Amino acid sequence: MWPDTRICELLGIDHPILLAPMAGTTSPEMVAAVSNAGGLGSHGCATMAPDKLKTEMAAIRGLTNRPVNLNFFCHEPPQMDEAHHKGLLTALAPHYKAAGIEAPKDMPVPEFAPFGSAHLDLLLRHPPSVVSFHFGLPEDTAVAALKKAGTTILCSATTVEEARWLETRGVDAIIAQGWEAGGHRGVFLDLDNDAQVGLFALLPQVVDAVDVPVIAAGGIADGRGIAAAFALGASAVQIGTAFITTTETRSHGRHQKAVENGHDSSTRISRSVSGRPARTHRTDWIDAVASVDAAPFPMMYHYARPLQTADGDRHQFSLYGQSANLAPAGSAAERLQHLVEDASAVMR
Repeated sequence: MWPDTRICELLGIDHPILLAPMAGTTSPEMVAAVSNAGGLGSHGCATMAPDKLKTEMAAIRGLTNRPVNLNFFCHEPPQMDEAHHKGLLTALAPHYKAAGIEAPKDMPVPEFAPFGSAHLDLLLRHPPSVVSFHFGLPEDTAVAALKKAGTTILCSATTVEEARWLETRGVDAIIAQGWEAGGHRGVFLDLDNDAQVGLFALLPQVVDAVDVPVIAAGGIADGRGIAAAFALGASAVQIGTAFITTTETRSHGRHQKAVENGHDSSTRISRSVSGRPARTHRTDWIDAVASVDAAPFPMMYHYARPLQTADGDRHQFSLYGQSANLAPAGSAAERLQHLVEDASAVMR
């Protein structure tokens, strides 16, 4: 039924539908369910310490023998000075006071590191079928080592320039991430000037610019979106928001409620949660701090998380896309099957 089967052949899957690797939301159970149902289950591993990653990899291996994808961030190690720290404390002081909490006095330290040697060592011991990267790629030697071990490499691109850059560095398929996508923007060549291209403008241009298969990501949550992506040249789609409310999710109750009540204008792009542009649940607090000079990623969590802990309803910052109201509940396998059947009906 699929007009382009290159991704199915490349990844060894039945359906060209990839679960988006949502850190903090995907679980080994969700990953395995999607893979066992014929799609590509993806696990958001970017925030995991090596010991946690080792445990999660073992759990996935115990649940499926089908291809799976492990995802990592490749951000630059952050640096921050005392003046920026004090400026943030001043800007956020009214919000800490309103929440009845003390401001975090200490300078922040990164809560997690970009992909590095510890991650690579673990992956090479038990090479996964697929590894995907966000915010660019690790060193060429790491990419080469993974490919030598038989792992397929994917990476996100938000512009044609990024897509071409990735192809020249040996990426096997490119995820074209449109502005509509939930979670963090994958921009990496020009962080200060995100072009903010929408998926259906970006997708055909990336398809025309590269020879590797292209995976469409951003705002796709039903068969209509899948069919439209294929019409514009995609070889597969990556979907996240539609799986947040499935039974295997790790997302907390507020996150699921936000998705269930979501609509087209209930999210916005903001740096004020993590330090990088991300599509976040819209609240009065998010709107109020949109102009704050955020700490570099991921240090901004140091300032934002205490507010969520103290008053989660007001300071919620769940990340999800713009098609939340298209995501019904159920299991991950049921959700994948529904997407396959819906896309088939539309394309017929």
